[in-house]
Amino acid sequence: MIIKRTSAYIFATLVLLTTAIGQDPLTLSGALEQALKNNYGLIISRANLEVAEITNNWGTAGRYPTIGFDASDNNNYELNNSIYTNRLSAGVGLNWLLFDGFRVNVTKTRLENLEELTSGRLDVQVESTIEDIILGYYNVLLQQEQLKVLQTVKDLSNDRYQYELKKQSLGGSVTYNVLQAKNTYLTDKANYMNQEVMVRNSVRNLNYMMGIEPSQTWEFAEAFEADTSDYIMADLLSKMKADNQTLKNQYTNLLLQENETSLQKSAYYPSFSLGAGMDYGHTRSHSGGTQSLNNETMTPYGNVRLSFDIYSAGTRKRGVEIAKINEEVAQVEIDQMEHALTNELFNLFDYHQVRLELLNVAIENLEAAELNLSISEDKFRSGVINSFNYRDIQLIYLNVSYQRLQAVYNLISSKASLARITGGFLGYKPGSE
Repeated sequence: MIIKRTSAYIFATLVLLTTAIGQDPLTLSGALEQALKNNYGLIISRANLEVAEITNNWGTAGRYPTIGFDASDNNNYELNNSIYTNRLSAGVGLNWLLFDGFRVNVTKTRLENLEELTSGRLDVQVESTIEDIILGYYNVLLQQEQLKVLQTVKDLSNDRYQYELKKQSLGGSVTYNVLQAKNTYLTDKANYMNQEVMVRNSVRNLNYMMGIEPSQTWEFAEAFEADTSDYIMADLLSKMKADNQTLKNQYTNLLLQENETSLQKSAYYPSFSLGAGMDYGHTRSHSGGTQSLNNETMTPYGNVRLSFDIYSAGTRKRGVEIAKINEEVAQVEIDQMEHALTNELFNLFDYHQVRLELLNVAIENLEAAELNLSISEDKFRSGVINSFNYRDIQLIYLNVSYQRLQAVYNLISSKASLARITGGFLGYKPGSE
């Protein structure tokens, strides 16, 4: 009966709400905010970016001179002449590579590109995390909705079991029918209990992605529904080529290969360096009771050095050739990645279009299955259909309900994938979804 089934559904909903008392509410925006702050992968990627930012400076590239200080105290004693000598020396020196074939400038550019690449990898990690959180959040809702369906089926099986028990007490049912109804009810109860575990596991998986303790429970505030808006393939393709972060990272990798070619070419230039400083020396010696001899020196110096590698057995030429080949390979990798991403985009677009239609089919199918279940319940109680027919209709309702829920989740998944591949998550701020 419709009224009884509606009451059972309301009761199942109340049970779920009761278990949520005392739990913290969690919206999708809140889950994303937690993940962007606590996700382990993002913490590591941010640390890598911080290292790249620290490394990217002119000092690392070799623009500035180095200054050093050195001091020593040496003591000698000549056994033959009984002469004791003490030598104290100290010096401050500056070394500055003034020119090295533009290597300093190329190195600084390379450090900037490495920082940009590290930042791009962080962006890819952010996009991947956002997609994982969206799918993880809605997977929890999917498992909860499936639990509600199993609750409905379990309640129907229990009603049938209780009905057969009453009929048996009145002499209208045999033990076979009672046992069959009991087995059906216990099977549905076991399925319901297994699904409860699935719900808890999905929550723990979401907590892991958010970097939160596994024991944390939530009251999930979002509705389990999908956005049915359509897309235009030309717009998606344009956005992907302009905003896809993985493709942008590949362009940066090409720049790094160009930097490597420039570094190899710098070996053809001479190097010019400057050295300057001050050396101090003090020597004191004496023999027995004779007067000590002291000598003190202070020597400033300034040196320049020009170095040029005239012949290196073709090492420089081979280095440039290899760098150019790697540069060409990086360009081919860009073309390959763009082609692969285009194929993936077409596939995702086709899946999205089909999933839109499948959701409409699943909704119509569920409406028919609900009506059939309601009618069959009355027919079973009036004896028009037997328990086997009624059970078959229950299973049809269960499968159709699952198909509708899965269709909703699949559509959410395809939309998230399209947003990721077209750079739709770039610049995301919690609350903007």
